Amino acid sequence: MKQIAIIGLGLIGGSLALALRGLEGYEIIGVARSENTLRIAKERGAADILTQDGRAAIQQADVTILCLHPQGIVDFLKEHQGAFKEGALVTDVCGVKTAIMEAAAVLPDTVDFIGGHPMAGRETSGMAHAERELFRGTHYLLTPGEKSTPEHIALLRRMAEYLGCRDVVLTTPKQHDELIAYTSQVMHIMAVAVCDDPGLFSCRGFEGNSFRDCTRVAALDVPLWTQLFSMNAPALCGMIQRLEENLKSYRETLESGDRKRLSEKLEYSANRKRQMNLE
Repeated sequence: MKQIAIIGLGLIGGSLALALRGLEGYEIIGVARSENTLRIAKERGAADILTQDGRAAIQQADVTILCLHPQGIVDFLKEHQGAFKEGALVTDVCGVKTAIMEAAAVLPDTVDFIGGHPMAGRETSGMAHAERELFRGTHYLLTPGEKSTPEHIALLRRMAEYLGCRDVVLTTPKQHDELIAYTSQVMHIMAVAVCDDPGLFSCRGFEGNSFRDCTRVAALDVPLWTQLFSMNAPALCGMIQRLEENLKSYRETLESGDRKRLSEKLEYSANRKRQMNLE
């Protein structure tokens, strides 16, 4: 029987394990170090086989999905580079791709690594919060390697369809990281920066919806986002610099007292957002 090994049963890995049950007859192997996580996974019927032995799982798996924190993926690839089944497809779900694809270069030519990023998530974490429908309607980004086979790309497309994803987008690691820096990471930077203001606690009870929306993601998973930000620093720093320039332009316009200029800037920005909403 064909097997899919899911390494890490947190929110994403656990949701994948639940959602992939029944895919083309694959047997699902769930791997986690925590006995409590394995217990919850068993209670929820998240896999056919549950184990703490990741090395044994990947030795027999036709497909391995790495659902660890970014540095955990890098370390796992380095430690187990020679253990993957010959001819296997290995992929991941990490929100950065350049660093992960570089780490995957240690794998032998007999293993096909295709970077993956299903763009789904929640503010909660862990197997207890895993959802079978988590990926429905989401984009699934793929960054194939130079030697990735059409058969493996097609398999991941079928997997995404089975998960209920909206579409599959093939891109490069650089393009992926620039996109995520803009649409996700810099938004988290803005949220935590707003929460750094000395007046944060004096506004408690007076927050409007715009404040709550802006800062919703500030209560983030610090170890995870430290790794995501650090591993995507070039793209993220470029995005922060552009944001700083845009904020400076608004500040200078306000300081000048030029209402006409301010109105023009607001109209320009608002029209761009309206146009984006229509497309």
